[in-house]
Amino acid sequence: MLGENLKKLRKEKGMSQQEVAQRLHVVRQTVSKWESGLSVPDADLLVKLADVLESDVSCLLCGETGGKESRGQEGALVEQLVELNRQLAEKNRRARRIWKAVGITVALFLLFNVLLVVLGSVAFQQMKAEGDVEVITSGEAEFQP
Repeated sequence: MLGENLKKLRKEKGMSQQEVAQRLHVVRQTVSKWESGLSVPDADLLVKLADVLESDVSCLLCGETGGKESRGQEGALVEQLVELNRQLAEKNRRARRIWKAVGITVALFLLFNVLLVVLGSVAFQQMKAEGDVEVITSGEAEFQP
């Protein structure tokens, strides 16, 4: 139903798939997939799509109908779907933030460890140059104060 309504509204506005795609910052094939029912936009894009077509989300989902009262159960279902879609988009945003934080934490941990290795190596080289440390190749080590 979304695909049919999208195509109808787009044609009523005299817009091509390419024009809609450009306004939404997606490729034309994405709009084509929405219209053919092969995929659906996420909540954010659905709201932006309704804005581009100067319509509302419920009109995109269930077609042109009267006011909220005349939609009855279908309208209530559409409103629930819109809310669920919004919640799903928010959950996805949170998940992306969490993974980003995990990635940054891992990167900082690795950077810290590399820094420790480098500083340890520099300190070792410095101590070796001052004669405080003797490199052991075999046998026992001797400490030179």
